[in-house]
Amino acid sequence: MALLATLVAVLVAGCIAGGSASSGSGDESAASALTGVTVPDSFSPVVVTPVSNSTFPWLGSDQKYHVSYDVQLTNASRLPATLTTVQVVDPKHPNTVLTSISGPQLVDPGCAYGDCNRLRMLPSSNATDTVMPPGQSRALVVDLTFDSPKQAPAAVEHRLFLTGQAAPPATQPTSISYLAAPFAISSGKPLVIASPVKGTNWVATNGCCGTGGTHRPALNSLNGKLANSQRFAIDWLKLTDAGEFYGGDKTKNESYADYGQAVYAVADGTVSSTLDAVDAGTPGILPATDPVLGPKLTIQNVDGNHIIQDLGGGVWAMYAHLIKGSLLVKPGDKVKKGQKIAELGNTGNSSGPHLHFQLMDNPSLLQADGVPYVIDGFTYEGQVSYAAWEASDAYESGTYFQGKLPKGQPRTDELPLALAIVDFPNS
Repeated sequence: MALLATLVAVLVAGCIAGGSASSGSGDESAASALTGVTVPDSFSPVVVTPVSNSTFPWLGSDQKYHVSYDVQLTNASRLPATLTTVQVVDPKHPNTVLTSISGPQLVDPGCAYGDCNRLRMLPSSNATDTVMPPGQSRALVVDLTFDSPKQAPAAVEHRLFLTGQAAPPATQPTSISYLAAPFAISSGKPLVIASPVKGTNWVATNGCCGTGGTHRPALNSLNGKLANSQRFAIDWLKLTDAGEFYGGDKTKNESYADYGQAVYAVADGTVSSTLDAVDAGTPGILPATDPVLGPKLTIQNVDGNHIIQDLGGGVWAMYAHLIKGSLLVKPGDKVKKGQKIAELGNTGNSSGPHLHFQLMDNPSLLQADGVPYVIDGFTYEGQVSYAAWEASDAYESGTYFQGKLPKGQPRTDELPLALAIVDFPNS
C-alpha cells in the first residue's frame, strides 16, 4: 500500500478553542472542566503526560461523537513496568469507565488496522510488547466514542493497571493501579468548514481514527516537544466512475483521477505562508524510502508545495502536495470560502497524487497540534474496505466500489472517517 503521508508530523502543545474561527480561548473552559478534579495520592512509577491540547467531541461519518487525543507514558522508576490496562474514567465519578484499553488494543502484531496497537514506541511505531524498561517512554493513542455529546463528561482521567514498582523501597515488581492525568475534553466545539475539494468519488484516506493509517498515530519530536499535528488530517484521493484511482499509465500523474483537481479555501481567511518550488514526484515512489530522493527531504519541503491559511481564532488550515506553479495566492492575500487557491498534485513526500489537508493551532508545522473539525455538507457514499486498500500495490491499483451504498446519504457537519467515500457539492 502506498504511504500517502507527510514525513514529519506537525506537533505541539497549546490548546485552542474549537468552535468557530472567532471563538475565544479554550484555556478558560479547560480550566473550568478540571475544577474540583483531584488525583489521589499514590506512588506512580509510570508518569502520564497528555501530549494533546485539551479537546472536544466532534461528529464523525459513522454518526458517533468522537474524542481523540494522545498521552505519553514514562517509566520513572527503577524497575520494569508492564502495562496491563488503561481505563479512561470520568474524574468526578471514577468508577464510571468510559473505555478500557487492554490486550490487543495495546499490542497486536497481527492487526493492521482498527482498534489495536494503541501503545506506541517512540518514534511512533507499533510496540512489540507492553513492558517499559526503567527510563523508557511510550505513547498511548486514545479514541473515545459516544452516541451523544451529552454522554461525554467535561474531563477524563486515566486509571493505570500495571506490574511495577509499588513503592520506593520495592525490589520486585508487583500489581498496582492508580489514577493519573486529568484532561479536559470540553474546551470548545469543532470548527465547521467547507470541503477543500469538490465533485464525486472522493476517498478520505489516512483519516481518523484507526491506528493503521499514517496520520492518527503520527507522533514526532520537534522543537523539544512530542506532539501530533496530523491527528485529524485526511489525504483526499478521487476515484474514477469505474471505482479506480487511475486510468492508463499508472506511472504518470496525469493518469490519476484527482491530479490537477481544483483546491478550494475551506473558510474565509488570510494566507500565512506558501511554498511553490517543488517539482512533481513519480507515482509509486515514496521519496522518504528512496536512497536518492530521501536525503533531499527537509522539514521545509516534506509537504511539497503547500498553502497555510489563517482562519482566525487560533486556527490554521494546511493544503499540501500541490502542483508546482498552480498556486493562485501568496502570503498576506485575503481569501474567501470556496475560492480556488491551487491544484492538487504529487509533490514532497508523496507516492501519488492527493491533497493532504488538516487544521492546526499554529502556522508553523513545528509548533502545531491537530485541531478537530467537521465539513458543512457532503453525501456519504459508503466505505472502501481496508482489506482492499491494504492489499493494493504502490499505485493503489484495483477497484474500490465494493462498499459503496446503493444510494448516498446527505450529511451535515460531520468529519468523514478513514476510507469514507463522499461526494461534495460542485458549488
